[in-house]
Amino acid sequence: MDFLQLEGKTILVFGVANRKSVAYHIGRTLTEVGAEPVYVVQDETRRQQVARLLAPSDIYVCDVECEGQIQRLQEQLAARGTPFHGLVHSLAFADYADGMRPFHETGKRQFLQAVDISCYSLIALSNALKEQLDPDAAVVTISISTTRMASENYGFMAPIKAALDSSLAFLAKSFSAFSRVRFNAVAPGLLKTSASAGIPGYVDSYLYAEQIIPRRQAVRTAEAANAAVFLLSPRSSGINAQSIVIDAGMSINYFDKQLIQRAMREPSD
Repeated sequence: MDFLQLEGKTILVFGVANRKSVAYHIGRTLTEVGAEPVYVVQDETRRQQVARLLAPSDIYVCDVECEGQIQRLQEQLAARGTPFHGLVHSLAFADYADGMRPFHETGKRQFLQAVDISCYSLIALSNALKEQLDPDAAVVTISISTTRMASENYGFMAPIKAALDSSLAFLAKSFSAFSRVRFNAVAPGLLKTSASAGIPGYVDSYLYAEQIIPRRQAVRTAEAANAAVFLLSPRSSGINAQSIVIDAGMSINYFDKQLIQRAMREPSD
């Protein structure tokens, strides 16, 4: 039984880098339910790296920092002649090459580049591909479980994800003038991905999250992917302009008795 009603639907998936990517897990789940993922990666080198992993699906190239490449992608997808029933935006980047600094020392170039790739690209792609989206299509982006937790080792990305979350409402409103396209986000807790592993101090935060989460196990990437596939499906038709938190209950358990006792016993620095 096709409960999700995605069988035969074509979904555009941005952001696969490797087997650990959220976008890869979403694409794999889409395939399992009978949908057809079509992938877009950053450059030709990345396409060659993931070609075997994503075969036999079509793979296009688009660097979202380049307006010309977005326009070229639009033309290539339009030439297919068939609509897309969903779009997955799993794109984020922050330049921490100079190391983590206090937030007030964030560089303008690094901040604006992160906004361009991680937030504005959703707006740019939605606008460029609006004619290729089915009138009832669903757009899903990947956010984070909270943008109000001032975690030093997440750098300056949380404010950018907050802008991404806010953009959902404005995109949903503006698209409602000519379609029923929905815009939502999956907002997972800490995930074990290649991108996150490159963030200084992230592993310690990940291990700490496993202690806070009631089940003592961090959110799995597949769990975030499953939620994204639900949001792509017609079964979620009543959900629009929302961020669905997937944190396995972490946000209810910060004052776990065992953690408090442990913290109070340990000497402070």
